[in-house]
Amino acid sequence: MNANAMAAALSLLILILLTCAPRRIYSQERRLVKMTLVRNASSTGAYCLDGSLPAYHLDRGFGAGAGNWLLQFEGGGWCNDVKSCLERAATRRGSTRYMSKIEVFSGILSNNASLNPDFYNWNRVKLRYCDGASFAGNAKFQNGALLSGCSAGGLATFLHCDNFTSYLPKNASVKCLSDAGFFLDARDISLNHTMRYFYNSLVILQCFFPQYALPYIKTPFFILNSAYDVYQFHHILVPPAADPHGHWYHCKLNPSACNEVQINTLQGFRRYMLETLRPFFVNSTRGGMFINSCFAHCQSESQDTWFAPDSPRVNNKRFWTIIQVRSIEGYSFNRGFHFSNDAAGNFLEN
Repeated sequence: MNANAMAAALSLLILILLTCAPRRIYSQERRLVKMTLVRNASSTGAYCLDGSLPAYHLDRGFGAGAGNWLLQFEGGGWCNDVKSCLERAATRRGSTRYMSKIEVFSGILSNNASLNPDFYNWNRVKLRYCDGASFAGNAKFQNGALLSGCSAGGLATFLHCDNFTSYLPKNASVKCLSDAGFFLDARDISLNHTMRYFYNSLVILQCFFPQYALPYIKTPFFILNSAYDVYQFHHILVPPAADPHGHWYHCKLNPSACNEVQINTLQGFRRYMLETLRPFFVNSTRGGMFINSCFAHCQSESQDTWFAPDSPRVNNKRFWTIIQVRSIEGYSFNRGFHFSNDAAGNFLEN
């Protein structure tokens, strides 16, 4: 292939990869929800890193959804040693004292039926993240429930899904959804396991890679992730220590600036994610996944990616159409598509 043809092919590939990026901000009414502190948390030893009380934001359900609950774990990375946890304790990631006392509920947390048709009338709860260890604590709720989370909160969903289910009545219908929480145990560009070394320090806090926990989860589970997850791109595949001379600097800022070698490396990372998820596809009878090729991190909390005219699609399906309310009422997650890639390199499982 000559240079011109190669350049054209690379341009086409980059264009395809970027087609799932929202082209405009989707206007919506802002739903502001106040923080509530868990006053009796001290009785169970549940505290934030600085000793402050944990907190949540609750927007009450109504109508047919009044008996259902959606719990969303907040994300925000981790601390893995005493020094980093002490530093984190003085920030909003380790203390409710420094957190915003009002949160905007959008995306999967919206109360607008036209923006969140499946969950708008449920009891929607955002659990604030302040322990730096993907929520080592427990929670108790009754009736139908969807346990979800984004990033570190998505990891928490893997770690606590079955445990959460065990606290509920036997006839409760429970499902779990992880958004951008499928962090891979993968080598970086320097062939080191940078993220594995980081996670080794988290093991005592019950945190480990989801790919090893997933086969043992019994509760119906749905995975929403990008095969080109921005956080994993920047911290697992190309962490700063693996690129001391900044060869990936422009590529990380803008994927359209990636050269051929870098694009091939990114595609290899994507293939590894799909290969890692294949056993879940083969063996799961009550689960599902939506893996697209957006350069994104956390897609359920943003209205632009959750439910908008130009939100990401795979085989012309948006993920909110797959995560249907029927699945929470006792059905399995929607399974009606084949294990394959579409023209843009997206992946849809059933």
